Amino acid sequence: MPANQNGPSRKKKGRRARLIVIAVVLLLVAGVGYGTYWSVSTVRASFPETTGSLQLKGLSGPVQVKRDGYGIPQIYADTPEDLFRAQGYVQAQDRFWEMDVRRHMTAGRLSEMFGKDQVETDAFLRTLGWRHVAQQEYDKKLSPQTKKYLQAYSDGVNAYLKDHQGKELSVEYAALDFVNDYEPEKWTPVDSVAWLKAMAWDLRGNMQDEIDRALSSGRLSQKQIKELYPPYPYERNKPIVDGGSVDPITEEFDPDGTAPASGGETETGGGLQGTPGTTTPGTTTPGTGAGTPEGAAQGLQSQLTSLSGTVEDIPALLGPNGSGIGSNSWVVSGKYTTTGKPLLANDPHLAPQLPSVWYQMGLHCNRVDAACPYDVAGYTFSGMPGVIIGHNAKIAWGMTNLGADVSDLYLEKVTADSYLYDGKQEPFVTRKETIEVAGDKDRTITVRSTRNGPLISDRDDALDDELDEVGENAPVGSVAPDRGDGYAVSLRWTALTPSNSMDAVFELNAAQDFDEFREAAADFAVPSQNLIYADTEGTIGYQAPGRIPVRGKGDGRYPAPGWDPAYQWEKYIPQSALPWEKNPARGYIVTANQAVVDDKYRYRLTDDWGYGARSQRINDLIESKIKDGGKISTDDMRNMQMDNSSEIAELLTPYLLKIDIKDDYVREAQQLLEGWDYTQDADSAAAAYFNAVWRNTLMLAFGNKLPKELRVEGQCLRVRPADDSGPVEDLDGNTRTVRECGERDESAAQPDGGDRWFEVVRNILDEPKNNWWKTSGTSTDPGATNRDELLAKAMKEARYELTAKLGKDIDSWSWGRLHRLTLKNQTLGKEGPGYVQWLLNRGPWNLSGGEAAVNATGWNAAGGYEVSWVPSMRMVVNLQDLDKSRWINLTGASGHAFHDHYTDQTDKWAKGELLPWAFSERAVDKATEDELALTP
Repeated sequence: MPANQNGPSRKKKGRRARLIVIAVVLLLVAGVGYGTYWSVSTVRASFPETTGSLQLKGLSGPVQVKRDGYGIPQIYADTPEDLFRAQGYVQAQDRFWEMDVRRHMTAGRLSEMFGKDQVETDAFLRTLGWRHVAQQEYDKKLSPQTKKYLQAYSDGVNAYLKDHQGKELSVEYAALDFVNDYEPEKWTPVDSVAWLKAMAWDLRGNMQDEIDRALSSGRLSQKQIKELYPPYPYERNKPIVDGGSVDPITEEFDPDGTAPASGGETETGGGLQGTPGTTTPGTTTPGTGAGTPEGAAQGLQSQLTSLSGTVEDIPALLGPNGSGIGSNSWVVSGKYTTTGKPLLANDPHLAPQLPSVWYQMGLHCNRVDAACPYDVAGYTFSGMPGVIIGHNAKIAWGMTNLGADVSDLYLEKVTADSYLYDGKQEPFVTRKETIEVAGDKDRTITVRSTRNGPLISDRDDALDDELDEVGENAPVGSVAPDRGDGYAVSLRWTALTPSNSMDAVFELNAAQDFDEFREAAADFAVPSQNLIYADTEGTIGYQAPGRIPVRGKGDGRYPAPGWDPAYQWEKYIPQSALPWEKNPARGYIVTANQAVVDDKYRYRLTDDWGYGARSQRINDLIESKIKDGGKISTDDMRNMQMDNSSEIAELLTPYLLKIDIKDDYVREAQQLLEGWDYTQDADSAAAAYFNAVWRNTLMLAFGNKLPKELRVEGQCLRVRPADDSGPVEDLDGNTRTVRECGERDESAAQPDGGDRWFEVVRNILDEPKNNWWKTSGTSTDPGATNRDELLAKAMKEARYELTAKLGKDIDSWSWGRLHRLTLKNQTLGKEGPGYVQWLLNRGPWNLSGGEAAVNATGWNAAGGYEVSWVPSMRMVVNLQDLDKSRWINLTGASGHAFHDHYTDQTDKWAKGELLPWAFSERAVDKATEDELALTP
């Protein structure tokens, strides 16, 4: 098997939106065979002009596009409209295929490009209505200035489309020519706005945790589930904001305030029947969970199995939602830096993509004033104007995912044209959607919505027949309305309410101080992000923005009864009440998906934080540098980004070394851990062996005990039936078992080995007879009865696993040989004949780092060792001299296969190197290798 080749894909209709129809790929190969479409001229036809002069209709004056040796453009113009018009043109030059696929996905129109196999995905996306909400935002919410800039950007894209068709746009369009006569339509401002919805979906929070907890109830007790979701370790891993409180009268957060001993208005709420200490859907009185009907528990498992699959089927442009979605960002005050001014670092962790999800760019007004306030550089998204993360001449900012719980599922009692609410039938809000299908007939669907949101169970295809089971089997209380043919399921999600988040992008780009930064953040409704800040005056700061709901009954962990007004969202947390900091006494701020504030905060943001392994490691690294008067340099910030230390290795290895291993073959591998410093360098044999032991420990202690819905597809076990109907033993006295196979894609299966699992294992390490350490035996394997027996078995299994993968000679082992990154073209390179993948994909690279390390080259322990999450970019901003800032992208500026800038940054990225980041016009001119003049 080639390095880094994935196992079998999930045998479901889902996940197609992340792949291209196989027929397209097969026809592409046919084209290759005939030497027709992949000639040198075809490949080079889409390479952009980067020198000379071109006319761009609509410009009011000349524009310069200066590219450095990596093809990164810096644009100079006299007006904002000319600046964003040129940005649209340049991004279309480099990335239009990526932009086109994105807008078809967000609009639920993939079928127009790729045919009938995309219809079900399109139908679900139309039901969510991303494009519909984006249109409402453009029509009613965005400022006239933002709309003007969006239109200018669109005009620039369309100017490029007017003069480029087919293979001149991208080689992928040559492939589509085999299947249909598809031609890209004009770009619109709403195409840009809709991309924020895809971002929000991928960063939506804890929906998968909610589903997984409920699915686990089919096999595990509530006590066991609680042990697998331990509380956040506030005493050990610091929150972002140290203290503070919300004034109950003014609703303003005071960073220096003292919170009451209790959690203020934070509610414990309720969830589904069978959950201790919750309320039962359909009732308004507290429940104990006792006496839950067995059929109700089975119904819950059935409905959420279907929902889990549906959630996976939604395309995720940033990566599958889960523990890997995260980021590192921190800022250090000039008091503790070698420059005397702040240093700010950021590296968002997303699924690896080719081209990278990010696009580096600078946008500069020739004269910066009120009429043209932009002088900004950083990371953008192709298809959106402005800069998302970066700096201007005065301030710098970074982002990490806050992880707030911003979505809820509701059960709905429905008829053909109405739904029940507060004892009355209310009519649906409906709309018709027509899905055009390349090479086939159109499909028309009706989208029905309640006051909570669209009915996501309301499709007629096989995919949504599964969602229908949610309503048919959901457990409810005795006062719930008659089930009839079952309940429908609606989704309430903050991103489905129109907002003016797009305004915030331009406001951030032009902000000049901390107050203006906070004002811009207040408009960043979705997705909710941690925003860190630094400026050239020496100020550092933090703001938690976003539209985050305050619930009535319930706590958002389980589906709620849509007919009961008590479970409605009451309001959003006021922006003034959201946590923030300015120049904290400690002299630095770290955000890495840990808890934002302690558990005394007035409102509930979420119960499903990351557990703080990365954030506390960064805190510790900073403290170790500044103690005794030490100072932090730009290189120190870069070195921190590349820290490969494993917290779980430091915790678990001493226990592994105390075990008396009798087998010399296994003992030889165990000795690799002696004297190991717990760093996961690519050339480390000890890191390879430890991570294999960790993976096998998780599988033995937890993975084999989880329900099939959480385990890797194709992983089959003999287990006792999940239901208790029938005898435990058969007539011969043998334990009754059934063969049960996992159902989840390996990228989302459990146990994934993230820092939640660090915490789970930490809590039982000093309990050698804890039941989690016990495994069932067979006639040839007696199983484990305690911790040391299980760990010994994990070490044995790891030894033989790595022998098969890396060879018998442990001296030849290395973590990088297991832990590989292959960059896959986001469409044609994802699936299909190996020859096409070879043409479009790049790699593999042997990487350092690991899951929940600061250098977060993540991997899912349930599925294997291959890299599934990466620092998608890295930057370090020097506020003393912005020209001494550094940055790097995962791939390159170009989305064109075989272009020099397709993956020209990846080797340096893999080594942890950063590129010079020229910002001043003098520095940009010195770095410029290609210059293009755009003229009216």
